Parts: sequence; structure tokens; C-alpha cells
Amino acid sequence: MLKSIKQKFRNWAFRRTVETGTVVLNQRRIYILPTRSGFGFALVLVLMLLGDINYDLSLGYVLTFLLAMLAMMSMLHAFRNLAHLQIHAGHIEPVFAGEAARFVFHFDNPGTLARYQIHLRDDAGHRTVCDLPARRSTAMQLDIPATRRGWMDSGRLSLYTEFPLGLFHAWSYLHFDVRALVYPQPAAPLPLPAQSAQNGTGKILAAGDEDFSGLRSYSPGDPLPRIAWKALAREQGLQVKQFSAPQGHELWLDWSHTPHPGLEQKLQVLTRWVLDADAQGLIYGLRLPDSELAPQNNPAHRTECLRRLALFGMPPPSRKRGEGAEPP
Repeated sequence: MLKSIKQKFRNWAFRRTVETGTVVLNQRRIYILPTRSGFGFALVLVLMLLGDINYDLSLGYVLTFLLAMLAMMSMLHAFRNLAHLQIHAGHIEPVFAGEAARFVFHFDNPGTLARYQIHLRDDAGHRTVCDLPARRSTAMQLDIPATRRGWMDSGRLSLYTEFPLGLFHAWSYLHFDVRALVYPQPAAPLPLPAQSAQNGTGKILAAGDEDFSGLRSYSPGDPLPRIAWKALAREQGLQVKQFSAPQGHELWLDWSHTPHPGLEQKLQVLTRWVLDADAQGLIYGLRLPDSELAPQNNPAHRTECLRRLALFGMPPPSRKRGEGAEPP
């Protein structure tokens, strides 16, 4: 019953759509209620007041009202700890399923007083806390476990404080139009598929004489022109330059060649192949039932492959009033 009442209050209090840009916490966005300690403190004050009245204790009145004034000042400080903060969402890096998505929010404290014990929490109980220096911007990172591939929304967040005495709980709700892209969880290491010898744009690197590809230790019989004399002068030992040349072979990471029947298992295998092919410097392409990427090898190609795997089979994002478009 209490949980239902709390949920109805939250729905009433947070009647806004998903927000973009900078949010400023004014008096209409901040709510405040006594904590359990605050209710206990109020009960003690009532008992003290009854004792003062019963025994006509003048100094008791002074102490009781002094403590009551202290509680009222605590409520004002709890409110001031959140008032006029300016908040906007930062960039969110993609993650793999099973990792934690790092939602970054930037807090700007325009006032001359520092803010202490500012908490940020989601509905599942994941939280972070920090202090905000005066007239400075501070980034606060909230880690939320990413359990499924696709777009991950931070959901509605609670920003709250119980500073300075813990007698009052002041809070506000935030829900920014930001999402994290979650890639499929990579499968266990598997051998890459065989390379095809078709003529195309995809290529792999092999030993040759065209492009410098690194250094290796000297072996007897290596030609003198290939000795890295600069490395020898830097006292790095006797090393030999290695060169590579492209060959006309294509490495295709094909949906139909994955060894597992399930959709998610296939995506996990393809994710593993993309990571391994990129780490080995191979030029690879990706074939899915609904799309195809020509063989390449560069960071943008790797990112696009993982993005397509993350969003494969997902419905297009809803476009509601107050919500932004799909992140790039």
C-alpha cells in the first residue's frame, strides 16, 4: 500500500516528458520531507515541550525552541543544497552487455557556497555521491549494469541530499534524453572463418616490400639494408625492419557461417569475430540478413560493425514529444 502511494506521488510530481538541454533546479522542482531521524527528532521535541509545560521549566522552553529552530535551519540548508543547480547530460561511451554503462552528468554550481553530499540514484538502487565546489562545474558518473544489447535509457533518476544533519530529505527527479549503446556480449574465443580468394576490395596483410609494419630481432642472414640503424643507435639492440604487402583475399564475417542457431548466440559470435579481426589488423567485412558492410579496417568500420550487431532486429526508437532523436 505504501509503495503504491509512493509511486502515485512520483508520477504526480514528475509530470514532465523526457528532458533535453540544461535543467535548473528551482523551488518548483525540489521536494522536501523529514527523514526517519527527523520524525524521531520531532517526537523528542514534543516530549520535551510536554515536560516543560508540566514542570514549568523556563530553561527547558529555551532548549526546546532552540532545538526546533535548529531543525528548521537544517531544512533550509537541505533545500539550499540543491537550489539553483544547473545539470546537463554528458557523452556516454558504448559498452558491451555485461559491463556497466557510465552515464555522465555535469553539475554547475553558480553560487558562492559549496554543496555537500549530493546523491544521484536510479530506481534499481545504483547510486553515486559527490561534493560540488562553489562556482565550478563537476562531472558525476553513475554506473548502471547493461544487461541487454541495444539502446539503454538511464531512466528516471533521483537527485537528493540529507545535508547537514540528516533530519530532512530534499530531492528532485531527472530524466534526460540520453541513452547508451550496448553491444552484444562477445562469445568465447573462436577461430575466425576461412578467408575467401574472391577478387574484391577486402585485403589481408602478408609479408612483402611495400609498407613498413614493425621491427623484429636480427637473425643471421638478414640483409644489411633492412637493419634498423637508428634503433641500434638508441641502444635498443640489433633489429630488422619488417614490411608488408596487401593480398587479394577477403575475410567475410557472415551470419550464415556462425556455429550457433540462436539469434543472440550468433550476434555474440560475430561480435567476437569483429574484435579479433580488428585486433589482428585484418581487413574484414560483415554480412547480416538485412545489411552488408564492405571489407575495411579502421576504427570507424569497427564501430559501425558493432553498432549494427547491437541494433540488429531491434524496433526503431519511439519518437515522442519531448524526446530526442536516436543518438548518433
